[in-house]
Parts: sequence; structure tokens; C-alpha cells
Amino acid sequence: MALSSDLYGTPASRLDSFVAQCLQPSREWKEEVLDAVRTVEQLLREETLQGEYGLDQEVRVLKTVKVGSFGNGTVLSGSTEVELVVFLSCFRSFQEEAKHHQAVLKLIRRKLWTCQDLLSLGLEVLEVAQGVPDALVFTIQTRQIEETITVTIVPAYRALGPSAPNSQPHPQVYVSLIKACRYPGSFSPSFCELQRDFVKHRPTKLKSLLRLVKHWYLQYVKARCPRAMLPPLYALELLTIYAWEMGTQENESFRLDEGLTTVMELLQDYESLCIYWTKYYTFQSPIIEDVVKKQFQGQRPIILDPADPTYNVAEGHRWDIVAQRACQCLKQDCCYDKDDPVPSWNVKRARDIQVTVEQWGCPDLILTVNPYETLRKVKEKIRQRQGCSGLQRLSFQMPSGERKLLSSRSSLANFGIFSNTRICLLETTPPEIQIFVRNPDGGSHAYAIDPKSLVLSLKQQIEDKQGLLRKQQELQFQGQILQDWSLFENYGIEDSDTLILSKKKDTNFPFLSS
Repeated sequence: MALSSDLYGTPASRLDSFVAQCLQPSREWKEEVLDAVRTVEQLLREETLQGEYGLDQEVRVLKTVKVGSFGNGTVLSGSTEVELVVFLSCFRSFQEEAKHHQAVLKLIRRKLWTCQDLLSLGLEVLEVAQGVPDALVFTIQTRQIEETITVTIVPAYRALGPSAPNSQPHPQVYVSLIKACRYPGSFSPSFCELQRDFVKHRPTKLKSLLRLVKHWYLQYVKARCPRAMLPPLYALELLTIYAWEMGTQENESFRLDEGLTTVMELLQDYESLCIYWTKYYTFQSPIIEDVVKKQFQGQRPIILDPADPTYNVAEGHRWDIVAQRACQCLKQDCCYDKDDPVPSWNVKRARDIQVTVEQWGCPDLILTVNPYETLRKVKEKIRQRQGCSGLQRLSFQMPSGERKLLSSRSSLANFGIFSNTRICLLETTPPEIQIFVRNPDGGSHAYAIDPKSLVLSLKQQIEDKQGLLRKQQELQFQGQILQDWSLFENYGIEDSDTLILSKKKDTNFPFLSS
């Protein structure tokens, strides 16, 4: 039986042959495309751009990097779109890149228009394309290839310098990025070598799956919805890599049909996805940790660029359209083994995280939890590990400084918690309730109180736990100062309310001495 050139008409059992015969480009064809692009790269490297358009210096190209499919080794047969990032001498910081980006594009555009080598290749359609960031796009023609070759050039600041390939940058590089960032992804090309290597050094079989997913996306999604704000191919690549890592434990031997089915199912459940890596940046720097955790608070899907913590590549796109097309794909021959649907891998929508459970007077308890597990299951794990005689109350301090009750019906994902975290465990017995006390430094603690008890009793707990003497404490609730010899119920304080703790300026109150 002849192999169909249509993915949807190809049985699942023949997907390997489909990739090899229809999607894998020949080495000769790739070289012919890249030969033409090398002319552009050589021109950029050898020529000095004279300063104009507000630039008072000569501009040299420090390095050119092929990115996208030609750079990471997943190019599809027949694809003639090549992306180049050029690192320039006039960009010595992210701020300088932002300031001179447009001027540099004009310089490069003028240089290309006057290059005889490129004019002989049929240089055409030189224009600045709006994007993140803006780029220069043009086409060239060769005698060997019928199709025109589209070249995209993006100028960038060489933030990583001549560092070792695929190595983790110094955290200060990302701190500088975060401080300079105007909008997410605006300086992402500065990290293009890491983005390229993240895909390039993957197994050959995974690259076959990447080609399969990209072909489906271009043929059955983008081609049929050309005007929609669809996700970039890079987002689909990252999603596919995540599916393979989690679904096969990075096994280089797997079935393409199962991989394709898994990706389609994940796309259908896009609103639950939170995907990130800590290969190039970690949470050891508080500044980086804060930025990433704020990303987790956003709307899903979340697919963080593994090379740029400021960039959720999934944000702002029509994933609902992609999900609809994925549903259609799952009904086609490529996802069926004879009459049975191809099974998918077991892939969690978010990685498991480490949760440290704090309880006053007890050692910390460390649990492995999936963010989508209900808090009821987390409480069961706590009970199994250490036992609890009273009612378990879990709380979490939000990045904003507000402490929140974690109800049994909710999950950590409901609060945007997708990385290692600390939560507080408090046991209460009726008629006790849980209240939160926010400290002057912004931190907060949970306490158990009886609504019919005196305010002074809570101050004693605070002194025992935090060391601040009772006579130095001032507690407020909804703007009202709580009096030591009053009952909590007199102030209408209810379960999980927050009290504000401050230190008194005048501590000369003998009747409150401890």
C-alpha cells in the first residue's frame, strides 16, 4: 500500500515511515538552502555598518546564530524559512538594545539593499516585520531551489558573552534582564543559543515527533486559520518535549503514535498546563523566583521559555482553536491502531513539587505533592505521616503578603502554586477558630483562638512564638485597636480573619508587664 502524503490518512502504525518519507528533508536540499543563507551571514560578519539614524558609532556583527527549525535540527521538508539572530557591538546592555533596535534594523536594511552578492540572488521584499521584537524580513532566490528563501534577521544584545554552549548563565544575567524588561519576551533573542540547544541536543526519535507535531500544526491549524492569533511553533515544541520527558522518563525508544496522541490530549486540556524547566535558571535568586512565581499566578496555559524566565510563550494566543483541531486529530487514522484509539502516556499537567509543612513545636514535614491534588489528599498524607488529633487547618502566605486558608476542596494550583513551597499546619479543636496575624515585616502566622477568650491570650501566644513581648504588641482588626481585656467575639472576628500586629512606640504600661 502506497504511503499517503496526508497525515490524517496515514495509519498510526505507519507514522515512522510518514516522517521519514514526507517530513524529513534531504541533506542535499538543506545544504542548498543554507548555502544561500551563508552569503547573508558572511556579509553581516565582514561588513561594518556606519553609524547613522542616531547611532554615533560603527556597528560590527559579533556573531550570527541560526535559530528556529534550521538551527535546532527539526526543519521540515520544503520549509524555506530561516531565522538569524545577529549579536551586535553597539548593544552593551539590554537598555542599549531597546534604545537602538530600530536604528540598527535600518542600517542592516540599507546594507543589504546595496550588496551585489545578494542582488544576484534575487533579493526582494525587504521590510521590517512587527513582532517581539521587530525583525527584518526579506527573500532571496537560488537556481537550485524553486521556492524563494525567506530570511528573518533579529538584532540582539549578546548577554551571555562567549560562555560555554548549553551551560547555565550566571544568575546576574537574568537579574539584569528582569530589571530591564519592557514586556515579556522583548529580549528573548539574547538567549537564542540556549533556546536552540534546548531542542538541538535531543534524541533523533524525539525530533521525529517534533516534526510530526509541527507538520500537523502548520497543515491543519495555521493553514486553516491564517488570521487567528495562534501560538508560536516554539510553544508546541516545548509542549512536545515536556510530554516526552514526563510520559517516557526520557526514553529514546517510544511509539510516535502514542507521542502524537499524548500531545493532542494535552492541547485539549490547555487550561490546566503549567510547564517550566530549571535547566538554565533556578529559584535560588529571590528576584528570579519572584518573577517566575508571578508568572504562575497568570492565566493558563503557562509554558515558560526555558531560557527566559520573563517569557510565557503561551500567553495571549488562541489555544481554544488549537484544542478544537486537536480534538479532530484524535478522531483520524493517525491516532488509531486498526479500530482502537492509540493509548496516550500518563503526563501530569504540572510537575510534582516539594511542600514543606510547618507546625509550631514540631519538626518540618516534607511531602511530594502534585499542584492539582486536592488539599484533602495532602491532609491525608500529613495524617499518615504524623497523625493529627484535632482539625487540620492549612494556610499559605501569598506573594502579596496576604495569608490564605487552603480549603480541603481546593488545590495548590488554585492559588498559582506550581513550585516548591512552604505551608502552615494548625490544629484546632472546637470552639477554637484559626486567625492570621500579619507582622510589621510583612510576614504572617496562623494562631488558634477561642472567640470567647481574651485578646491578651493571643498576645501571649505571639510572645511565645515570635519573642515580641506582650506589652510591646498592638493588634488591630479592620482599623480598630484590640483591648487586652476584651473578648475576640466583641470585635466580630471570625474564622480566617487577619489581624495586624505592630510594635507600640510607648511601652510604659506596667499593668501589661509579663
